[in-house]
Amino acid sequence: MEGKTIAILGGGVGGVVAAYRLRRLLPPEHRVVVVDRSPMHVFAPALTWVMLGLRHPAQVVADLRALRRRGIEVILDEVIAIDVYHRRLAMTQGELSFDYLILSPGAEYGTGGIPGLAQAWTYYHLDGAEALRDQLAGLQEGRVVILIPSLPYKCPAAPYEGAFLLDWYYRRLGRRQQVEIQIVTPEPHPLPVAGPQVGTQLAEMLAARQIIFSPNARVQAVDQDRKVVLLNDGAEVPFDLLIAVPVHSAPAVVREAGLTGPSGWVEVDPHTMATPWEGVFAIGDVTHIPLAHGLPLPKAGVFAHGQAEVVARNLASRLLGRAGRHAFDGRGQCFLETGFGRASLAYGDFYAQPAPEVHVRNPSPLWYWAKRGFAWWWLRHWF
Repeated sequence: MEGKTIAILGGGVGGVVAAYRLRRLLPPEHRVVVVDRSPMHVFAPALTWVMLGLRHPAQVVADLRALRRRGIEVILDEVIAIDVYHRRLAMTQGELSFDYLILSPGAEYGTGGIPGLAQAWTYYHLDGAEALRDQLAGLQEGRVVILIPSLPYKCPAAPYEGAFLLDWYYRRLGRRQQVEIQIVTPEPHPLPVAGPQVGTQLAEMLAARQIIFSPNARVQAVDQDRKVVLLNDGAEVPFDLLIAVPVHSAPAVVREAGLTGPSGWVEVDPHTMATPWEGVFAIGDVTHIPLAHGLPLPKAGVFAHGQAEVVARNLASRLLGRAGRHAFDGRGQCFLETGFGRASLAYGDFYAQPAPEVHVRNPSPLWYWAKRGFAWWWLRHWF
């Protein structure tokens, strides 16, 4: 068979796993090409460690170019147009023709047009986490507000993990009585996709740590001069340090290519991750998969990983003329670090009917060390 070119847009979790698996399954006449504008692969679960000064940025990143040692082509360039009909990617320095395309560009961060939000701090990317480290260390007293301005956002546990870790951080420094911590969110309870029982469990954990939880709160603007978050109902939330989750959207290049549906994200078959375009698949944060209770599948690395395995194995079977069909089953798990050398584990079947079946293990040193071990393994196994 004539060799085919499989282009993978994005070098995050999904892109790396898909490329690695395809290269192992396919003979060398087939090209596996990863395209990303940055050479840096960031292990996102470790960004809270960078925020607290527990890791240096260099300790939580890997170089995508290391994939070349495995026979994977890596192009460091920005994709400026996607043409699924003529099967090519236009880049700033050329173009790439493909036979199959795996979209894994992640989500684009912005402000959603919310005034004042651009000046908030964030730990959702490496530069933000590093900059926030000095702000947290210098805060002697006042209120830290963690703001979730819109839904959906990736790593749904991350704002709550950040609050727990800040509580631990300031207790360790002996400043916790002088520092208030508050979460402001449009969600009705923590991790709504997991159901009200899990939400109640996490809300009780927040209350036990004296972390203020403000649900059903929709932000209208941030007044940086007065240091208040203005809500749609007229209420104001004062802050001394504002940490915000960025507003998420599908990347502009994906939207401009007409690849997004009514949700604003790429619609896919929930089991094969196939899009409406033949030979084009999408995985990870760029996708929209509605669940039985109406909420979408969370945007999280564990799902991107599982989806990448399914797409890669099915593509390899197709190219090798083998029977069999792999299906993504909607199962996943994530760690939720709570400080004091402990972490919880959220896990479950998100495709379950009539609603996802999700459980959260109580904080334990076991899950804390599991997260640390997983971080070590991830950056060494794939690169």
